[in-house]
Amino acid sequence: MNILIRQETPADYKAVSNLIQEAYRQVAYSDKKEQLMVDRLRKSTAFIPQLSLVAQLDTHELVGHIMLTKLHIQDGHQQYPGLALAPLSIPPAFQHQGIGSQLIRASHKIAKAQGYRYSVVLGHATYYPKFGYERLSQYPIELPIRVADENSMIRALAENGLEGVKGQVVYASEFFS
Repeated sequence: MNILIRQETPADYKAVSNLIQEAYRQVAYSDKKEQLMVDRLRKSTAFIPQLSLVAQLDTHELVGHIMLTKLHIQDGHQQYPGLALAPLSIPPAFQHQGIGSQLIRASHKIAKAQGYRYSVVLGHATYYPKFGYERLSQYPIELPIRVADENSMIRALAENGLEGVKGQVVYASEFFS
């Protein structure tokens, strides 16, 4: 199966919305509104078009989507700009085929090239560590919401990308609206 990883375009929005709904339909912790979050984030100042990627088959069918948006960690008057990885969406029929891995690696490469220092994710405790994510609790960083320790993770994108970073994660307001 040949997969093309490319930047999402407005022409993809409807297919991506359907793909996200399919990906989260059977996920117990999902509120089934991830596609609405993506729509809100696309209209926000946190949106980075180059970090909203799709996985496309030779048939032009979309089989995956990832979005990284701006966030920062606030410590008093000091801000440390970074990214939130959310959501990563692969429909069940295409899971366990490496598509999510390709999307994560491609997005990390682009984010690093754009100068971002780190990425935060709230996700599966056994999946994201494969890509260098560590528990957030290992750092002097707090979330604004309650999430299980094993599901709150961060990854440096640049060498020493987390050096000196401390404070509270501040997501774009559209992330939770």
